[in-house]
Amino acid sequence: MPYTPELQELIKKVEATRAERVERKKRGEEVPFLDLDERKERLKFHPDFKEEGRRELQVGPSKGYAIAHEIADVLEATSRVAPDKVDLSKPAYETDVLIIGGGGAGTSAAILAQEQGAKVIMATKLRHGDANTMMAEGGIQAATKGEKDSPYYHYLDVLGGGHFTNVPELAEALVRNAPDAIRWLEHHGVNFSKDADGRLKTIHGGGTSRKRMHYAADITGAEIMRTIRDEARNRSGDISVLEFSPAVELVLNEHGQCGGAVLYNMETEEYFVVKAKAVILATGGCGRLHIQGFMTTNHYGATADGIVLGYRAGVPVAFLHTVQYHPTGVVFPEQAEGILITEKFRGAGANLVNVEGNQFVNEREPRDVEAASIIKECVHDGLGVPTPTGRLGVWLDSPMIEMLEGEGTVKKEFPGKYILFKRYDIDITREPMLIYPTLHYQNGGLDFQNTGETCVPGLFAAGEVGGGIHGANRLMGNSLLDIIVFGRIAGTNAAQFALNTAKDGALNLDHVAAYNKEVEDAGVADGRVSPALLPMYTDERIRDRQLTTEYVGNVR
Repeated sequence: MPYTPELQELIKKVEATRAERVERKKRGEEVPFLDLDERKERLKFHPDFKEEGRRELQVGPSKGYAIAHEIADVLEATSRVAPDKVDLSKPAYETDVLIIGGGGAGTSAAILAQEQGAKVIMATKLRHGDANTMMAEGGIQAATKGEKDSPYYHYLDVLGGGHFTNVPELAEALVRNAPDAIRWLEHHGVNFSKDADGRLKTIHGGGTSRKRMHYAADITGAEIMRTIRDEARNRSGDISVLEFSPAVELVLNEHGQCGGAVLYNMETEEYFVVKAKAVILATGGCGRLHIQGFMTTNHYGATADGIVLGYRAGVPVAFLHTVQYHPTGVVFPEQAEGILITEKFRGAGANLVNVEGNQFVNEREPRDVEAASIIKECVHDGLGVPTPTGRLGVWLDSPMIEMLEGEGTVKKEFPGKYILFKRYDIDITREPMLIYPTLHYQNGGLDFQNTGETCVPGLFAAGEVGGGIHGANRLMGNSLLDIIVFGRIAGTNAAQFALNTAKDGALNLDHVAAYNKEVEDAGVADGRVSPALLPMYTDERIRDRQLTTEYVGNVR
């Protein structure tokens, strides 16, 4: 639906201040960045700082660690299967490397594992590519322009954005491998946006000291996923894909190594076993758990499954006390609620302004500071823009970009969002967008090393399921980089483990039985089973097919 008459009246206040704001932008005058003390004060308005939003885990290797209730709920739950009823002696499939997850990290890992000579099975919950990778818009960071930038500056930005809590070895691996990740993507056919001379276009992101954000219009993730998915599918002789087959438990062998997984066929409603010499968890994040009731940018299957599987197998979690809320998610029209509005809009010059049409924050603050500033403006200061359904938001003044860069820039640089809003008779070249922070990224995850290894031999992690790279806050463009860099690392090292180190042995689910007992003894499960697989707002038909935390199914 188009903006209501009431909202159109409020837009006039944005228009009244726009010309002056554009002139200030042209003169290089900006709202000052907050200093460290001011940032600390502003972050008190961030959802992570609500103590009532977290509780201490009562079970598992990270017992005593306080994390969001919604994530704790899926960790403090029993298995969907009875471990003593699963026949592990007759696996349905055997392979060298099993990859759980079919997004950017899993697909990158599959390609690199295959190149090492390993046979690969990729098991995906939905279709191959149905992942947060496909939905990422703004870009991918890498210090490719040597005369102005280097991994050194990139590293400092990563640590600064993460409040200097990052695991240094992981951050170093991220930035050192970044230029080669871009070259690899270009080699396989990713169509990055380029200048007339053929050089890759780059822009700033929030918290960056250099323009190192490479992008493909505002569909960067979809372009990357398209390319590497095609590459993996073209290697079908060595890479097999099992769609609609989420993992419900990891399987260990008698040597304590990860030996495969129990999967669930969503179409036949049957459980089956895949035996593997190495396993990579690349299951993505937790947005569909809707932490603290926030709307989300995440795809339908983002329910923290990989964390559950790894945690039950003995892998601690790290940095899960922090969750990233992207500053700019659609809050009107309600039909598009939660959809990401890329940070690239702010990098291109669009201001954030309140109900009075006034700019209230520098648009290039780190994401957590930016989100906290918007929440403060709306909830604490009473300067939010009310929607017809009673929500609040602020304006992202996209028409400024047309005035700064020339007519047609928005349609050219942001075709995805231009088309989206046009469906609702909103022209973002002439009208601002109404936004509010939306649950976007799982900053933490399973504890893992810069080789992709976890503490369980033969079990590797890549992408959003791992914690430590970004510390307490991720900068824009480092998630697409993360999945490519650590997907490639995990794929290479998992293949080497499978071909050179793995030991064959009898499979077991003893760790699942032990975890179930620990949960039951603690009295915290409250009837829940996990992994969740799909969000809880699915209908009764989905619940009856064993796809949420409310239903305990029988092994078939």
